[in-house]
Amino acid sequence: MASPTVAPYGSWRSPITPALVASARVALSDVTPSGNDVYWLEGRALEGGRNVLVRRSAGGEVADVTPPEFNVRTLVHEYGGGAFMVGDGVVFFSNFTDQRLYRQTPGEEPAPITPEPAASRALRYADATLSPDGRRLVCVRERHEAGGAVINEIVTLATDGSAGVEVIAGGRDFCSSPRISPDGRWLAWLVWDHPGMPWDGAELWTASLEPGGTLRDHRLVAGGTRESIFQPEWGPGGGLYFVSDRSGWWNLYREAQGRIEPLAPMEAEFGWPQWGFALSQYAFLSGGRIACYYIEDGVGRLGVIPAGGGRVEPLDVALNSVWAPFLKSDGGDRLWFVAGSASEPVSVATLDVSSGEMEVVKRSLATDVDAGFISQPRHIEFPTADGLTAHMLFYRPANRDYAGATEELPPLLVMSHGGPTGAASAALSLATQFWTSRGFAVADVDYGGSTGYGRAYRERLNGQWGVVDTNDCVNAARYLADQGQVDRRRMAIRGGSAGGYTTLCALTFHDVFAAGASHYGVADAETLAKDTHKFEARYLDGLIGPYPEARELYRARSPIHFADRITCPVILLQGLEDEIVPPSQAEAMVEALRRNGVPFAYLTFEGEQHGFRKAETQQRALAAELYFYSRIFRFEPAETIEPVYIENL
Repeated sequence: MASPTVAPYGSWRSPITPALVASARVALSDVTPSGNDVYWLEGRALEGGRNVLVRRSAGGEVADVTPPEFNVRTLVHEYGGGAFMVGDGVVFFSNFTDQRLYRQTPGEEPAPITPEPAASRALRYADATLSPDGRRLVCVRERHEAGGAVINEIVTLATDGSAGVEVIAGGRDFCSSPRISPDGRWLAWLVWDHPGMPWDGAELWTASLEPGGTLRDHRLVAGGTRESIFQPEWGPGGGLYFVSDRSGWWNLYREAQGRIEPLAPMEAEFGWPQWGFALSQYAFLSGGRIACYYIEDGVGRLGVIPAGGGRVEPLDVALNSVWAPFLKSDGGDRLWFVAGSASEPVSVATLDVSSGEMEVVKRSLATDVDAGFISQPRHIEFPTADGLTAHMLFYRPANRDYAGATEELPPLLVMSHGGPTGAASAALSLATQFWTSRGFAVADVDYGGSTGYGRAYRERLNGQWGVVDTNDCVNAARYLADQGQVDRRRMAIRGGSAGGYTTLCALTFHDVFAAGASHYGVADAETLAKDTHKFEARYLDGLIGPYPEARELYRARSPIHFADRITCPVILLQGLEDEIVPPSQAEAMVEALRRNGVPFAYLTFEGEQHGFRKAETQQRALAAELYFYSRIFRFEPAETIEPVYIENL
């Protein structure tokens, strides 16, 4: 094999092109077994970001279920999730275009079973559960009224659409996870109210479910404003199971005869922030055992809790890293899940727990990339402000055909995830390897506030958004520079949504980074508090302070008011239909940068909402960012890239 070519970092030729990143990846989620079949959702960038329901039959045949004119996606809470469910081969799903619920029986076209709303997308449905007799659905409905009010409630309806939609539980700001007991006699569900978020605190309620769908004998089982409840489920024997962080860690509990007992107490996370519906982190196996996905010391694992509870027995599974948990079982010994690893992309997989045999059913990447172009992450715990430590995944540059000059250190990209309760995933991502295979080092930071390290770590961000997260990203970069891993003169920070806010804060209030990229990021916290959707309307009460009482603090934490402090170039990328972080946020920052003479680029994308779903958008955004860094860090990209206009440069 020929010796690697010595070339400047950033200029290395890589097979991981923007087109490959955009076209090769399919977003996989919501794996659901039903009988001998299994279903899952595929988010296809090449089809305009359409979500397609796919089924694998018992014989192994894989085929699309929903026709091309349908997009299986709900807008409840704007982020959605729980957009379909299956019972005895009959599919019920929410269609993105009109947000109505549809029923699709095998061999037939989908038919709506909810009324057409008076206004577009005014009635939205999610997180459905089916009664044991198959005659009724219970689900979450979100009602958008003409005056601007948004009402969230639990409703029931006939599965054939023959009767109207009836409200059976309401009066709270939010609800989720309606679950019917196996005998059909009981319903469990979660509720919470502003200003809290479900990972701050939620209540688990049960009630008897009458044959007509009404509820009686309401009972609060667990939870409150300081106890977060996640994934209530009825066990095969009728007991109620749920995840609670009452110990400071999301652990699994069981309630029976009025007693609540932990099943596998440990300093590990068996829960996840409920940004979306229908997340599943445990599932019931035969013999009373419970399969679970948990995060311990920042590392994800699959395991089995023995019947009656006890120490978790880890499973030796290569795929153990997830972005959001979707773990299901067939009630016997077979698990279905969505996961990846440092060398394997996120995939739909099945595991026979008794034999240990695993099969990958569907990979999120259609193209294999030679291992010589793949960088393996290393988990690093590093010192940060106030004598604390934080966490990151560090990727060194990796390209079998190239090497940097001996006297040169690689540029660094610090990645700031969204949420801000999200977490860095070690699953193989071409979006990350795109950079490392060109000669960039990457630090994917789990700043204070991230999930995976317990409630106390998550609550570091309470009242400190824009401070703790920013300090941790800054200190991650400084640590790597001090260790001689990266070139401290060529460090950049990038992030989307909340990660975009952290990016802009780092560029505004610190002088560490030489460039930054904000993807649909928050520039004005006060505007976000006044102009966002219901689910996050009071989120900043906890992250910054109650508004308008803490208005001055909002102003002090908003990069838009201090844009004159930004001295390094910035690229901003924005979807024009974003309801969560409206384009006005990016436009205000653009005007400030223009006024202050700071080099910047601004790209907008028609038809994109919060997060880029279309292949052409993903490709253009990635190529534009590479071009931007090439101009700032002064290297020549290996491929020809459509230029981006950088004003003031």
